[in-house]
Amino acid sequence: MSKWEKVKLGEIGDFKSGGTPSRSKPEYFEGNIPWITTVSLGKIFIDERDAVEHISAQAVANSATKIISKNSILVGIRVGVGKVSINSVSMCTNQDIISIENIDERKIYKPYIVHSIKSYKSYFDDQKRGATIQGINSSMLKSLDISLPPLETQKQIAKTLDTAAELLAMRKQQLAELDNLIKSTFYDMFGDPVTNEKGWDTPLIEAIVSKEKNAIKAGPFGSALKKEFYVEQGYKIYGQEQVINDDPKYGDYYISESKYKELENCAIQENDVLISLVGTYGKLIIIPKEFEKGIINPRLMKITFDKSIVNTTYFKYYFISESLKNKLSEVSRGGTMDILNVGIVRKLEIPLPPLHLQNQFATIVSKIEEQKALVKKAIDETQYLFDSLMSEYFE
Repeated sequence: MSKWEKVKLGEIGDFKSGGTPSRSKPEYFEGNIPWITTVSLGKIFIDERDAVEHISAQAVANSATKIISKNSILVGIRVGVGKVSINSVSMCTNQDIISIENIDERKIYKPYIVHSIKSYKSYFDDQKRGATIQGINSSMLKSLDISLPPLETQKQIAKTLDTAAELLAMRKQQLAELDNLIKSTFYDMFGDPVTNEKGWDTPLIEAIVSKEKNAIKAGPFGSALKKEFYVEQGYKIYGQEQVINDDPKYGDYYISESKYKELENCAIQENDVLISLVGTYGKLIIIPKEFEKGIINPRLMKITFDKSIVNTTYFKYYFISESLKNKLSEVSRGGTMDILNVGIVRKLEIPLPPLHLQNQFATIVSKIEEQKALVKKAIDETQYLFDSLMSEYFE
């Protein structure tokens, strides 16, 4: 890229900020002018269908928002920092968006500039982590270096990146459809787990766990598992990072054998269900046949089910169902779904179909998971291709 002319982003057009009309004037939000926030940004092109709300001409006249001419480049600078789109129609924006108008299309291909701005993702991420800035301002945006190859080269680069991005989006959609297939299969076979229209028996969870000691248990108190007890190798500590990433192999926190024996009542075994209790409702993993011996930390609980009556795959999709999520929002602390505890989970009623039906469902899920694994591999390969192209063109 060094062989091409470099300009500052601020040199390619006129920058315009946005604003939010007064919410105390409901009539301001009863017009026909599209008004967007950074929620609308991300696609290369957006139009009136992407508008968050529609505002009136009076709202524009009496607020900081402005009408942005069509085919401008819109960039998120605070919430949604770094998200970029081109507006296919005239619209207004809120204060979290800077718009770039009057771009000379004889020299500049706008979709190329969109990708150029997106190449600063790491920079934008750093700014989001800042303690005080939490984003960027207009001056910072204007100072970004942009390489300007010949116009036809810009078009070729943008076309190549668009093709890779479309392929990536298509594969992610395939993955989402497979996830939805599992969920719809669950509802087809078992019905809604809260209304239980199929009339399954509904034992409490505590009644269907294994008879062994500590079959349902939260992690140790924090004072029993301080970071000063961590070692480089030993027995693994399972926490939210494994659950959130849906990968028991993730992470590298360990404790010594002596500490493990002290906390062995929190040890996991094959087929245990680990549930996140704080801040990540509905997240769980099932421990596979091959795993590292270890314990759960205070932010997790574990359940060892009675294998003669419960298939853990069935339990997983019961527990992550939207209807149960809504039910738990009513009983979790503060009604916010932020915090669960063992007491809440113990007393949940679970519709319990015959084991052979649960097993049949688990077999279907296993086959779909095989397809998902292939799609995930394709996503990783496409993401690598896209990242490589971005590096080639913009670094």
